[in-house]
Amino acid sequence: MQILLLVIGLGLLVWMTMRGINIIIAAIISTSFVALVSGENLAKALTDTYMKGFTGFFASWFILFLLGAIFGKVMEDTGAADGIATWIMKVLGPKGAVMATVLACAILTYGGVSLFIVGFSVYPLAVSLFRGANLPRRFIPAALVFGSISFTMTMPGSPEIQNLIPTKYFHTTPWAGSWIGILIALAIFAVGSLYLLRAINKAVAAGEHFEDRVTDAHMIEAAQLEMAAASATVTAAAGPSAPYGNVAEKRLPNVLVAIIPLIVVVVVLAVLSQHMDSTSAAMYSMSAGIISAWILMFNHVKRFWKALADGAQEAIVATSNTCAVVGFGSVAATTEGFKQVVTAVTHIPGPPLLGLGLAITLICGLTGSASGGLGIALPILAPIYTKMGLDPGAMHRISALASGGLDALPHNGYIVTTIRAICGETHKKAYGPVAMVSLVITTVAMFAAIALFSIF
Repeated sequence: MQILLLVIGLGLLVWMTMRGINIIIAAIISTSFVALVSGENLAKALTDTYMKGFTGFFASWFILFLLGAIFGKVMEDTGAADGIATWIMKVLGPKGAVMATVLACAILTYGGVSLFIVGFSVYPLAVSLFRGANLPRRFIPAALVFGSISFTMTMPGSPEIQNLIPTKYFHTTPWAGSWIGILIALAIFAVGSLYLLRAINKAVAAGEHFEDRVTDAHMIEAAQLEMAAASATVTAAAGPSAPYGNVAEKRLPNVLVAIIPLIVVVVVLAVLSQHMDSTSAAMYSMSAGIISAWILMFNHVKRFWKALADGAQEAIVATSNTCAVVGFGSVAATTEGFKQVVTAVTHIPGPPLLGLGLAITLICGLTGSASGGLGIALPILAPIYTKMGLDPGAMHRISALASGGLDALPHNGYIVTTIRAICGETHKKAYGPVAMVSLVITTVAMFAAIALFSIF
């Protein structure tokens, strides 16, 4: 019965989120429900348990959220994000619209650019290419999500927070479980790409096509202008007969220069994490990325202080939203139903890593957040599985992979933002393919990783 009540509480959170209710309000209402039906003191549950979970996560990870958001805004302000994305799109062209979208997102996110910056930057270019190839636009959210989180978020070396949180509990580096982690990431990429291309081809064969919107004209024109600017030389200036107008007004940094800050982040993180804790290494690597972007693309900086301010604002919102679901999970974790679930998964037959993976992916699904779920699960689970003598690298990689499974349920903040705010679609039309590439395939990949780590 307690498990059923917990599931109802989760269902309430999912329902309110999908209805567009603010995640902080939805989390507090759902937390109140869970506390009341569990017989807890409501005031204590909210002011003590909930707020400890909320503020604890904020205190631990806000600086990383802040640096990541600022880095994303700097890459956006200098035109570096657009320069990289448009170069990829231009090279692959309309015939490669799907993979161009996926690869643009993957390169930017693996380099440390904020998921939301990537989504807003790549979406107009994806619309232009999907329109040119006459592909159904309801698949754009799946392409964005697939490239942003399905394999880059959890693969070895990634500066994303989902790959950093396990380092705190297993005393590992971001490259923990490297060869199996890379193999699984490549498998997710291959299977996800095959699924996405086949699903889109099937839809086209069934008569689906690109549907124009009133707001598309200006966006597509801007995207085409950026593609032209990305291929222009530094000294070239387009005349009146240029195909997309005066591209000099839309000058973007050279792609070889634009990509350097991403490389700086990954390399500095890899080097420093060998000599200090990974959280500190990530802070220094993000700072190095920000500084290198400013230095290398100084002439492209448009709004120095605004980039900082916007990054800070985005970091506060993103961290607070995650903290809200961590707070919900913290209260849920005190219930008898939660304890029954943890006991069940930690005692299932099979390799111990299976219990770890299942527990984390269930908790991430409960909270609708990969980072939030890890923040709740690992303080509880890491000591249990560490005592079993399991390889820390294997536990790290399974934890990261597990966080990227059921977290992509419909109430996930990034999923909601991408489908609704960025792409203007509905869950009914767009969530199916999104779920396949970010939930089904990634969860199966987690089980494959568990098998490999258990064998080798």
